[in-house]
Amino acid sequence: MATEESIQLTDINKRLEVTKACLTGSTFTDVNLSNAVFDDVNFSGAQIHNANLSGWKVQNASLTNLQLHHGDLRGAAITGCLLSGMTIDGIDVTEMLAAWRADNPPG
Repeated sequence: MATEESIQLTDINKRLEVTKACLTGSTFTDVNLSNAVFDDVNFSGAQIHNANLSGWKVQNASLTNLQLHHGDLRGAAITGCLLSGMTIDGIDVTEMLAAWRADNPPG
């Protein structure tokens, strides 16, 4: 994949099947990707603006250094994840959980 050419898709309604492709630097504006499936994809450095991500499911993903600004997290669930260094509004999440667990022992 040494050559880099630009393909413009405008006002189309097609389902794409893309395999073993390099789309580095591509842009998507006013695009409906609902129900799309991404498997073994490198999104490092990607930026998402003004997006509806409701109903997303993310498994086995590295979100290291993720920055989420002005998001709506109602109903979001985070389970089985590494949280070291994660903060919410500047508060260390692991410390927050440890304090909550100390005040709310199981059973």
